[in-house]
Amino acid sequence: MSDPRVDRQVATDAEGLPSQAELEAWVGTVLSRLAVDPDSELSVRLVGAAESQALNRDYRGRDKPTNVLSFPFENPPGISLALLGDLVICHPVVAAEAAEQDKSLHDHYAHMVVHGTLHLLGFDHLEDDEAEAMEALEREILAELGIVDPYRTAPEDERTDS
Repeated sequence: MSDPRVDRQVATDAEGLPSQAELEAWVGTVLSRLAVDPDSELSVRLVGAAESQALNRDYRGRDKPTNVLSFPFENPPGISLALLGDLVICHPVVAAEAAEQDKSLHDHYAHMVVHGTLHLLGFDHLEDDEAEAMEALEREILAELGIVDPYRTAPEDERTDS
């Protein structure tokens, strides 16, 4: 399997950002799992709160920063390109969520990239059945990456066997 072409763009001086290799591995796992062209291309832009807020306001009507925004590419009629689109991931939001949810920053970034890539591929979570299907797929993909269920309600060592 070849690696997907991931254009990593960094628009923040934050530390703890995912590397090029991590982004390619996470995206590659999604593409492999769904039998999507492994040479597909997307951009992942890592940003601060101001850029995320502006994009969220302008494109979604929500005037606040958000963890991940997905902008799927639509092929022009009669043209087929292996472009998936763009992900914009807000470091301050992802870092705060990871801390609040007691997750490692690495694992939460992996989840945001998997989640966003699924959006680029047409998955959504507006309806309950869509959300259940998307979350199940996220769990499976993240498990392949050695990452625990991001939707768990209690840390694994606190779960009961009953």
